[in-house]
Amino acid sequence: MSGATNLRHRIRAGERVVGAMVFEFFSPGMSRILANAGAQFVIYDMEHSGLEFETLKWLFATCRGLPIEPMVRVPRSDYTWIARSLDLGARGIMVPMVETSEQALDIVQSCRYPLTGRRGAGFGFAQCDYTGGDVIAKMADYHQRTLVIAQIETERGIENVDAIAAVEGIDALWFGHFDLSNFMGLPAQFDHPEFDRALRHVGEVARRHGKVAAIMATDAAWMARARSMGYTLLAAGTDSGLLQAAMGDLIRQAR
Repeated sequence: MSGATNLRHRIRAGERVVGAMVFEFFSPGMSRILANAGAQFVIYDMEHSGLEFETLKWLFATCRGLPIEPMVRVPRSDYTWIARSLDLGARGIMVPMVETSEQALDIVQSCRYPLTGRRGAGFGFAQCDYTGGDVIAKMADYHQRTLVIAQIETERGIENVDAIAAVEGIDALWFGHFDLSNFMGLPAQFDHPEFDRALRHVGEVARRHGKVAAIMATDAAWMARARSMGYTLLAAGTDSGLLQAAMGDLIRQAR
């Protein structure tokens, strides 16, 4: 994963970084295809897909030697999901439905070795690219390279977003637009004034606490909207949605 190790620092410095979320196409060529397209990261989704650890490990391996960061959205805020994903080589962890500062702290501690965290040690395997070496230096390096993303996508998360953002070790607040609209009682009403205020609020809170505002933008209009509100960590669409849209355009032209 050449050139990828400093991506967290660039993200934390406020550089606009664009990548992809993959929900469906867990194929060996996907990482290269995304890297060729200019994606700087890929988040493989375990929350809403059938993705399991064996396949995740294989997908991470396909990123080796590429200028792209492999990350994962785990299904829930749980040590086993988080720590095992990191052991397999995840350079970033996204946790859905983060609602309290206590939950955020547990997430950070699951990503960090003692004495700053509670993560168990396993070296010389996938996350190390199967190399030996100074484990103290490795732990420091892995703390520096691992992006920790808290997804804000419920009414409780919005209510507590300031406290969540204040937790040391949380790098980014990811605005979960669809779930939040549901929890606000405004399903898919993304132009509703209350939804718009929530979108702006998360971006403002992130900046106030020195964190990164992040979102998945499903089309060019969403991308422009998020950028105008200071969101700098952006996932471009969904794999299945982009393929369907492109195929639909070509089929309509053919007819």
